[in-house]
Amino acid sequence: MLDIVELSRLQFALTAMYHFLFVPLTLGMAFLLAIMETVYVLSGKQIYKDMTKFWGKLFGINFALGVATGLTMEFQFGTNWSYYSHYVGDIFGAPLAIEGLMAFFLESTFVGLFFFGWDRLGKVQHMCVTWLVALGSNLSALWILVANGWMQNPIASDFNFETMRMEMVSFSELVLNPVAQVKFVHTVASGYVTGAMFHPRYQCLLPAERPRHRVR
Repeated sequence: MLDIVELSRLQFALTAMYHFLFVPLTLGMAFLLAIMETVYVLSGKQIYKDMTKFWGKLFGINFALGVATGLTMEFQFGTNWSYYSHYVGDIFGAPLAIEGLMAFFLESTFVGLFFFGWDRLGKVQHMCVTWLVALGSNLSALWILVANGWMQNPIASDFNFETMRMEMVSFSELVLNPVAQVKFVHTVASGYVTGAMFHPRYQCLLPAERPRHRVR
């Protein structure tokens, strides 16, 4: 019979796997939307605007599901791993807090403007909004992977015998952790490959939509 630790690991693993079903497409499609809208602004071809709005709906659904599963996973640091959060919170919590206050707020704010700003913003303004959504989503990945990279390679930290906790000694070393950087490049690259499947040239993989959205 599984004990409480094994059950906690199982629950967190299932949540993480379910969450990551939505992460690569969010990372890749955000930049694909930005590129398609940029082409629309520069060329004036309506087809690129239609494609941006069409695939933007899929991005919105994917983004919402990713947020819901991601928040559930973060809650489990408190419900399942509260002592771990206390023990390494000075290090592990810093990049997660930055991700929430900077990247997630940036992304969430401009996602709303992306969907509801088509008729309220100028073409260039809306294009900038889309690029900020893409930037925010990739910054979220960066800070989360900085936290994960420290878990795999715990540098830039030291044990404090007075508080009996791990404490950060160098924020720059934490961010430049080689494991975190490799994980970031690997993750965003996989996201871009996933998003590239929705490029017009590769819509042979989506035969139901190819006739409608092929660039002529």
